[in-house]
Amino acid sequence: QVQLVESGGGLVHPGGSLKLSCAASGFGSDNYIIGWFRQTLGKEREGVSCISTYDGMTYYANFVKGRFTISMDNAKNTVYLQMNSLKSEDTAVYYCAAVRIPPWRATSTLLLPPTYQHWGQGTQVTVSS
Repeated sequence: QVQLVESGGGLVHPGGSLKLSCAASGFGSDNYIIGWFRQTLGKEREGVSCISTYDGMTYYANFVKGRFTISMDNAKNTVYLQMNSLKSEDTAVYYCAAVRIPPWRATSTLLLPPTYQHWGQGTQVTVSS
């Protein structure tokens, strides 16, 4: 059974940095795409970034390119989201999610929530002075 546990959220000043972690278990020998999503109250969940355990492919939403970096440590079964130059609008609950591959996913679907099968419980990130 796949389980995802996020950690690393907190309060940070604008311009600051934070590193989120997503500890995964239950993958076995299968490959997955692991994504980071975020959601604020009253808004739809939006995709931030994702990474493939198969080939390390990464993909980012335009609004985080150059500021956020996704990476993974296969030995620890953990995916990270390094967030730099944080803005107040980055305030949200951040979730990690996973979907098994194959079947291969179209690039256009990689940051869409319905693509993903498994979800963590989320971690709060607050950017405020």
